[in-house]
Amino acid sequence: MGFIPMLSLVVFITGLFIYFLMTSKGRFLLKSVVTKIKRQEWRFGYSKLNYLRSRFSKTITIAALIMAAVIAGNTVSAQVTPPPLASLKSVSVPQPDNLGDFVKNKPAAIQLGKALFWDMQVGSDGKTSCATCHFHAGADSRSKNQINPGLLQINANGTANPDTIFDVGGLPNYQLKPGDFPFHKLSDPNDAKTVVSDRSDVSSSPGVFNTKFVDVTPGNAQDQVINEPDPVFNVGGINVRRVEPRNTATVINAAFNFRNFWDGRAQNIFNGVNPFGLRDPNAAIAKAATPNQLEFVNISLNNSSLASQAVGPPLSSFESSANGRTFQEIGDKFGSIDKRSLSVGKGKKLPRKLAKKLFPLRPLGKQIVHPQDSVLGQDSRWPKLGLKDKTYEQMIQDAFKPEWWKSNRLIQVDAQGQRTFVKKPDRSLETNEYTLTEYNFSLFFGLAIQLYESTLIANDTPFDRFLEGNTTALTPQQQRGKQIFEGKGLCIGCHVGSELTAASVSSVKKDGRIKRAPFPPNGPEDNGFFNIGVRPVTDDPGLGGNDGLFGNGQGNPLSEVRLAQLGKFQVLLGENPPILTPPLSSSETVFADGAFKAPGLRNVELTAPYFHNGGQATLEQVVDFYNRGGDFGVLPPLNLSPDEKQQLVAFLKGLTDDRVRYEKAPFDHPQLFVPNGHPGGPTSVINDGTGQATDELLEITAVGKNGGSGTPNFLN
Repeated sequence: MGFIPMLSLVVFITGLFIYFLMTSKGRFLLKSVVTKIKRQEWRFGYSKLNYLRSRFSKTITIAALIMAAVIAGNTVSAQVTPPPLASLKSVSVPQPDNLGDFVKNKPAAIQLGKALFWDMQVGSDGKTSCATCHFHAGADSRSKNQINPGLLQINANGTANPDTIFDVGGLPNYQLKPGDFPFHKLSDPNDAKTVVSDRSDVSSSPGVFNTKFVDVTPGNAQDQVINEPDPVFNVGGINVRRVEPRNTATVINAAFNFRNFWDGRAQNIFNGVNPFGLRDPNAAIAKAATPNQLEFVNISLNNSSLASQAVGPPLSSFESSANGRTFQEIGDKFGSIDKRSLSVGKGKKLPRKLAKKLFPLRPLGKQIVHPQDSVLGQDSRWPKLGLKDKTYEQMIQDAFKPEWWKSNRLIQVDAQGQRTFVKKPDRSLETNEYTLTEYNFSLFFGLAIQLYESTLIANDTPFDRFLEGNTTALTPQQQRGKQIFEGKGLCIGCHVGSELTAASVSSVKKDGRIKRAPFPPNGPEDNGFFNIGVRPVTDDPGLGGNDGLFGNGQGNPLSEVRLAQLGKFQVLLGENPPILTPPLSSSETVFADGAFKAPGLRNVELTAPYFHNGGQATLEQVVDFYNRGGDFGVLPPLNLSPDEKQQLVAFLKGLTDDRVRYEKAPFDHPQLFVPNGHPGGPTSVINDGTGQATDELLEITAVGKNGGSGTPNFLN
């Protein structure tokens, strides 16, 4: 080769080297290619694939085009520019197509939903509401008695193997400290191999004590229960509040999610009864063709995973319910679980009893409602407790169409689950009897809370204002962090679109419910669910679990890809599965085990601790996690400099809506008393005389539409 050709080759290679290493766009492309190669090599070294599934199919194609373009001497700037994002204000909040078949007055339904969400009387103990675990930026900032030892752990063959040993703090009722985090400790946070200690505990939210439901007393906020010894959550044999097995996710902006809960079990279709949508063929409510003529109907409301989610916690024996309660009892208080009230053939709890509890009670009767509350202020009894001139039954009638609540017939349920319409009560001890309003209380509860939560949209962040054209809304440091987020940091692999999550309704509409991973071996996956190596798969299968509808921990897969492999997609989800290329095989490996829903990131500054296990306490720890390539997976190391890490953290703080920080409308709320651990510590608590520990209560003061000073962040 002559001197001139050799010199030309050297110049070309040097220019290419400079392009890839000295420009952010070049580094981004190089990282994508390296990541692809690493993942393919790792595939041949491990029998089970658990890695980040990103959305870089276009990027990989672009990388090849860029190489060709560089070789040809052409410009590539247009090809590597990420597609422009729009402010979240431009995205409509998803709504059910047939909402008008049920709701006649949407503002009235939002009032009902906000009251039910914040009302402490909903819980079996008369203290626990939905808001108990979602009072701070839609999440939970408490830090005492927040540890679950790992009750969702499984063996390698998928059988249950719950961990009951508390690694963090040694025992329940421990006060968390900053030094406890992260739970997976390294001597060098940039090197995943330098493990100092590893703890499989979960930081989450305390719910209720371990009790067995007996009945409700209509008009009494506290259910009749029998205390039962708790083998896990006790201090010296005295029961403490049970802690959920997954970290509490925020409800703010959750309206954009196609499915909800970390494992996606809250279905997009709401069946009016429970979280399982069309998966539960026995989920039915009653409808009055005329006041004298009732019929059982199966209903289906799309874009309603928030309603599906809402009806889960009130019956959870961890979150807010004695074991065995139903929704009808809550309404009867506001009914008794036994075999007479179980869902036909499935053994699942129903919501009718909740209605019997609540209807005689004054809404929010234990809490102050601010006179300037943006939704409930006009009905406030300030400075007295609760709402004036309102009952929950009246609020339901104001919000919902009469065919769902107006009838002079009763629904009678016998010991075998057989249901009969009767003209008047016989008060038989062999049956449970419900009014139409009581029987359908789960429908009202789910839809009302969904409509309220659909108003909790944080879309006025510095990031959103920057996207709207205000170039100074983000600081220069935050703008550099935004470039890292969209490039070198690979964050947009999971946090895509205006909603900053691939699990959104718009993402699923665009790319399908299931798809193939965009890198070899292009395995099938549920859109928006990823295993990023936070914990080993055996700690918590996540999306790899089942819906439990068969009983004894058995059911259909939560993964929609696996439903398609079994030929159950259309029957259980109500539509045909997307056609994949190449076509889905019934025997190929599915990326579901250890996968969890990608959360949106607005207000992430306020919602610590992080990840499904709550194992990271700060955004700096989260960035370190991604920078080293995760803890139990094959994320590519990012090799961020200290300055780049801080830029990325600064950008994440630019995702905070100050209306959320300061609890301004629509994020204002009634007063709330939150159980905040128990007086004492991990070695001693005070017995209240029933075998339960006395509560330490934290008051969250009522706030009107103009907001206040906000509540402290986690561990502040």
